[in-house]
Amino acid sequence: MRILLTGNTCFKIANFREGLIRALQSEGHDVLVLAPLDDYASKLRALSVALHDLPMDRNGTSPLAEVALLRRIARFLRRERPDIVFSYTIKNNIYAGLACRWLGIPFIPNVTGLGPAFNGDGVLNRVVRGLYRQAFARTSAVFFQNPDDRAVFLQTGLVSEPRAQLLPGSGVDLTHFSAQPMRRTGDDVTFILAARLLWDKGIGLFVDAARQLSKTHPRARFQLLGPADPDSRSGIPLEQIEAWSREGVIEYLGQTTDVRPALAGADCVVLPSWYREGTPRVLLEAAATGRPVITTDMPGCRDAVEDGTTGFLCAPRDVDALAAAMGRFAALSGDTREAMGRAARERAETTFDEAIVIDAYLERLPRENVTVK
Repeated sequence: MRILLTGNTCFKIANFREGLIRALQSEGHDVLVLAPLDDYASKLRALSVALHDLPMDRNGTSPLAEVALLRRIARFLRRERPDIVFSYTIKNNIYAGLACRWLGIPFIPNVTGLGPAFNGDGVLNRVVRGLYRQAFARTSAVFFQNPDDRAVFLQTGLVSEPRAQLLPGSGVDLTHFSAQPMRRTGDDVTFILAARLLWDKGIGLFVDAARQLSKTHPRARFQLLGPADPDSRSGIPLEQIEAWSREGVIEYLGQTTDVRPALAGADCVVLPSWYREGTPRVLLEAAATGRPVITTDMPGCRDAVEDGTTGFLCAPRDVDALAAAMGRFAALSGDTREAMGRAARERAETTFDEAIVIDAYLERLPRENVTVK
């Protein structure tokens, strides 16, 4: 079959769906990707997928631009006629879903986060929810990455319960991300935040918490890893990151295509995100590496940690709560940190294995005797 994956960045498909792409190819299927080209386009081409550019504004709300994007996706699908479409991210889910419905193409969306459409009840919110309802009306399944998002779609009638399938985020490759030994070093603790440089990820809170904690734990280190995202409204300018680095409050490690060495070199992974996420991939990667995490009690984030067992939860947008959680971890003995890390790895093996996600997709592939009306 010819199978299309579409999302709003090559980055997300290349990093989060490589295992799925390889599994589909191993069964003899051709994989196409429709996404805006970025620095990760070369990684997708190296996977031997047919990569097609999709110019789009991820954050725009211009009606004319959105209609143009819908038409662009519909024209592509009409021309390429894939046997099934797997979609990710809000606009791709909605517009690919609408186009697939019109063209009779099987379609499976993955809700990787809710975005602002569920934060209020204005005209735009109602329009977006109506588009979701139309786009998802004839799907055989809708994949969700956390139970909170699934509950919202069920409560608002956007999808029926039999079709709302819960997955463990995007899963994690447990072989690629293997358990790494924990450093046994008392007060010399290293925290790392690995994410796109967005205020929404709580990076400013991490910096403020680092200032607080460095007063009581002067040997603690606070690292930041990730690329800038100037196209996002929440993007943090690199000049600000560099200023924090010059101040000495954080170490900025830049960006990388392989986060494993950075995760292995840290004692604890921190993600103080204050908005609804699907299930942040870095938290699953941290668990697979055997690293405890500190994250916020928000949908998606809280699903990746057992509070007190594999890490700690704290209130969102609360620097004092974050600093307290980090201080609590810093005060743990080496044995307790190791136990947390082992528990995190065990939970990754039982709950977040990428094979669970891949199997769910393979089970949804259309069969010869299945037609879409």
